[in-house]
Amino acid sequence: MSQSNRLSALPKLSAQTLAWATDWDALFGRRAPIILEIGFGFGAFLAHLARTHLDANIVGLEVSSRSLESTERLITRERLSNVRVIHTRAETALHHLFRPAALADVHINFPDPWFKQGHIHRRLMQRDTLTTLVSRMTPGARLYLATDIADYATMSDGLLSTTPGLENALAAPYLHDPRAPELNRVVTKYEDKAQQAGRTCYYFVYWRTDAPAPNVPVIEDLPMPHVVFASPLPLDAMIDSFEPIKFSVPLVDQAELTHISFIAVYTGQTRRQPTALFEVHLSEPTIEQRIALMLLSKSDLPGAYTLQLGSLGHARPTTGVHWAVRALSDWLISLHPDAHMIDAKLQGVP
Repeated sequence: MSQSNRLSALPKLSAQTLAWATDWDALFGRRAPIILEIGFGFGAFLAHLARTHLDANIVGLEVSSRSLESTERLITRERLSNVRVIHTRAETALHHLFRPAALADVHINFPDPWFKQGHIHRRLMQRDTLTTLVSRMTPGARLYLATDIADYATMSDGLLSTTPGLENALAAPYLHDPRAPELNRVVTKYEDKAQQAGRTCYYFVYWRTDAPAPNVPVIEDLPMPHVVFASPLPLDAMIDSFEPIKFSVPLVDQAELTHISFIAVYTGQTRRQPTALFEVHLSEPTIEQRIALMLLSKSDLPGAYTLQLGSLGHARPTTGVHWAVRALSDWLISLHPDAHMIDAKLQGVP
């Protein structure tokens, strides 16, 4: 297969479908240092990295489908065989896809400032995220950050300058000229427009020291959750009792809460078995998922039901998913005094 054909056949990559942790050598077909760009927009800087670092594997993270499609076309058009783009939040990739000391360099270009007070927790530059990022960087790796928001620069300066394992590579907290040799960057359309509009840009460069890395292990898939229970109630009666509900739970070793929303229930049949499908939204500290939990009547055991994770949407069996299965099964059992648990395969929940 020619290189152009091989590039045109690149798969759509997502944190929902890639292995946790990802085998990057196998994905690229070679062993090479990994350079990461978080939030690559329409891919101009990502392409610059690919052209100027032919000996590295370039990985780009983005949540915008429009940006992903545009950059995929750019990769194909320019035949950039050393770059892959992943549909994912940065927090998800750092915790689930990359092993410790996997990254040779990291670039963060103009991250969303999330101006509203209630959205500040969504900012990429957070203490926990930086701790994870440091754990994923190899000693000597560089972290480059660019922003055109003065408040964001001030906040980032405070965070970066107090992050163990990082040291400022510049003589000042930041630079303003994107053409400075210390930055080794190309001026993108966004930066050009910012300058024409009179906005000041702030460029940070930090390097990863040889200090011991924070202990942030890769979060891998758990076994598939599974609950079997008995209830005198027919499936229709349980479905009729359903009402949407939201709640939050603390997970072990997580500072933030996991938020679980049971949204709706649908009915159908699977292999001639009456089935209920519960739509669930999960917001965990490292990943957000919209999943389906399936409730099936057991044909081999009258009056018994199985609750399990459905296959819709490439759901990953995280701790939050196990919590959702436990919470839903507890509610179903509570609907009748004679209902009881038969078997459960759950991890990370009491």
